Amino acid sequence: MTPPPIDPTHGSPADLAAATGRAPPAVEALSVSKTYPNGTHALQPVNLTVQEGEFVTLLGPSGCGKSTLLKMVAGLLEPSDGRLLLWRKPREQLDASGHRLSFVFQEATLMPWARVQANVRLPLDLAGVPRSEADGRVDEVLRLVGLDTFASSRPRELSGGMQMRVSIARGLVTRPTLLLMDEPFGALDEITRNRLDADLLDLWRQKKLTVIFVTHSIAEAVFLSTRVVVMAARPGRVVEDLAIDAPYPRDAHFRTSPVFTAHARHLQDSLLRASVTEALA
Repeated sequence: MTPPPIDPTHGSPADLAAATGRAPPAVEALSVSKTYPNGTHALQPVNLTVQEGEFVTLLGPSGCGKSTLLKMVAGLLEPSDGRLLLWRKPREQLDASGHRLSFVFQEATLMPWARVQANVRLPLDLAGVPRSEADGRVDEVLRLVGLDTFASSRPRELSGGMQMRVSIARGLVTRPTLLLMDEPFGALDEITRNRLDADLLDLWRQKKLTVIFVTHSIAEAVFLSTRVVVMAARPGRVVEDLAIDAPYPRDAHFRTSPVFTAHARHLQDSLLRASVTEALA
């Protein structure tokens, strides 16, 4: 029997990739570990596969290696052992594969003296993209994040949530296929954070991105993710990999649904078990 056609307005971007069976994994961490020169064992060997189009969240307490793993995927840190592959190729060959990645940090890290447009255009300026093309791409991503009327503003004139939107726009302006985000909304109030979570899901679906997202928040992890990878500390390690089997799009009502509550309770229990094991070690 011929399967029904896929409706791209429903489900996740990963649904299409999974159904076609053509795309290789976006990220493969093969027994990667990290020990710093001072002897700190930051990350035990981790095996993790992220399929193209997934939204995978790394959840856990401080010191569990979430950011370390994310930075190794980005090439900002080198693993002490193991291999990292992006679309089945070493990171150094990513550009040649036709894929790109962007990294959004916890802080917006904007140039305070520069206007929003210049802050977003920075990666294109560094890459030597012609100004006419770069300005067009900046206008496009500012519209995407709802800041097209603030292109001439400076960071000090923006709220914290708007500054993070600028940072996300700067991440999107290079047209990445893999977006890495290290607790980007952690310092924001809950209302702003929830709104940006919803906006991020819209961007993920619209741009068919693969996202790896780091957070401490169980609620944020459940709301956003196709999968949540739970990590524990001392040393950092993966203790669970949980699929969030809820359809997209997700709205504010999802946050009060039985499915949401069940997943949140499960993740809470997983983190508690990991902390007890850590205390007994």
